[in-house]
Amino acid sequence: MLPWTTYEAMYDAARNQPKQFWLKAAQRITWKQAPVTACRTRADGWHDWFPDATLNTCHNAVDRHVADGRGGQAALIWHSCATKERQVVTYRELQGRVAGFAGGLRALGVGQGDRVLIAMPTMIETAIAMLACARIGAVHVVVFAGYAGPELARRINDVAPKIIIIASCSFQGQTPIPSAPPLHEALARATHRPRACVIVQRAACPASPVPVRDHDFHALEQSAPAGPVMLRAEDPLYILHTSGTTGKAKGIVRDNGGHAVALALSMELIYGCKPGDTFFTTSDLGWVVGHSYGVYAPLISGCTSVIVEGGASASAIRALCHEHDVKCLFTTPTQMRLMRQESRNLSGAILPTLARIFVAGEYADPTLLDWARSYFHKPVVNHWWQTETGWSITAHFFGLPEREPVALMNDIGRPAPGFCPEIVPSMPGEQCGEIVLSLPLPPGCLAGMWKEGAIHVPTAYLDETGQYYRTFDEGMIEANHAVHMLGRSDDVIKVAGRRISGVQIEKIIATHPSVHACAVVAVPDALRGQRPVAYVVPDPTVERTLSAGEIIARVSEVLGRWIGLKEVRFVAYLPTTVSGKITRQRLLVS
Repeated sequence: MLPWTTYEAMYDAARNQPKQFWLKAAQRITWKQAPVTACRTRADGWHDWFPDATLNTCHNAVDRHVADGRGGQAALIWHSCATKERQVVTYRELQGRVAGFAGGLRALGVGQGDRVLIAMPTMIETAIAMLACARIGAVHVVVFAGYAGPELARRINDVAPKIIIIASCSFQGQTPIPSAPPLHEALARATHRPRACVIVQRAACPASPVPVRDHDFHALEQSAPAGPVMLRAEDPLYILHTSGTTGKAKGIVRDNGGHAVALALSMELIYGCKPGDTFFTTSDLGWVVGHSYGVYAPLISGCTSVIVEGGASASAIRALCHEHDVKCLFTTPTQMRLMRQESRNLSGAILPTLARIFVAGEYADPTLLDWARSYFHKPVVNHWWQTETGWSITAHFFGLPEREPVALMNDIGRPAPGFCPEIVPSMPGEQCGEIVLSLPLPPGCLAGMWKEGAIHVPTAYLDETGQYYRTFDEGMIEANHAVHMLGRSDDVIKVAGRRISGVQIEKIIATHPSVHACAVVAVPDALRGQRPVAYVVPDPTVERTLSAGEIIARVSEVLGRWIGLKEVRFVAYLPTTVSGKITRQRLLVS
């Protein structure tokens, strides 16, 4: 039960009495040695949370729920959009499979601190591999299953895994893509050699195992079970690579203790979920949302987690929500746009148990949110976070008795506890600018960067004073703490000395009923410095022809002619990363 009734009371408690706040929050999880210290500065200048405490994340996500009588409850429900397979795994079954596979990893020589690279699509076995690593103190490194050999080789060299785990294939739509060829290429390119490989054989495309090197996943599950190893709270749980703002993959390190505390708090405070509730995220387990809210947060909180392989259609999402009594749905704006497109042939969704929907990953414009609210007849809200933070920087807090003002619901919300954002104005007197976060960051955020076999201070994210974490996102903050997002720092357009966010222009374009999706980028202009160019994907279900003049007139009417939008390019799709974010820089070279 949360001790606060209002946002202000909660935020003030976290800001003014952080030690008491976080030690109280830490009581949500089970410790071998409970923390006395909340936060301590490391010798390198970064910070550790709960540094005098010990725990095991897998025990908190699995074993303790079985001990508390939840063994028969579904822990994971998996649906493959590619093969139409389904699995339901109870907490007791999950405990047995994870303990067995952990024993198998240990038999292969994996121990505390060793890295295990997992290159698999969203499957039950992916979650089992992650939890098995956490059980014995190994550090899992989950990478996108569709990476080609060179990209996979870079990650192998970066983390030097003792073991690599793959599925025999992943899918593009309904087409199986063999995983063995890119693995063989990666191993030929990489300078590091793993001790062994483990393969999940899939019926659609079995792999031919390499003698001695390769082992069968399900055979390893039958190994003598391994018990949870107690770890220091600051010991690493996983490494997850992100391209960030540089385009070069960086290994974000997450700890055990702060991560468990933050995610347990977020499930109740932000998502309004309690033990026994069903949580559904459409994210791939290879991304941070899949880590945080496909596996760890729901399981640590004693919930049931629904996970899907492949892109789920609107009808599939509706069916899964209805069949499994989903309480909270977490998806992306890209997925929501696809649902809007498909839903024109479907009636409004009547889902009695669904309480709310969250979107993240890209900014969701108010038009999209309004459509989703009218379609689902539920609260639909955006929130803002990054791979580096692991959970929401800003959000809407459905666990608090006091409901937030309606005016806040179309933006990204207010800061979560422990996040203290400030604005660095781009020009003197401006209210908008880059959003920075004062240090220390709250529990659950990056414990550092992985580099050359060790954890380092994330200097690439610090300002010149070393006192603030740079988000590289621009926005503004109101007196009531509400944060308004304007876009990435490199997405801001400078027109004749005046600054305008591409997101601001995109919001206006998106209100046109014939627009499916859009992106705005800046191009050089000899007279005005820069000018905006809009890339627009017309809605294929709307018969009327969309003209550039309509788009330009709409933007000029709302923002003014000074914006200088004169060029609108109609495209069939927008380039995105494999995690669904629009890559605007690719538009500039198209």
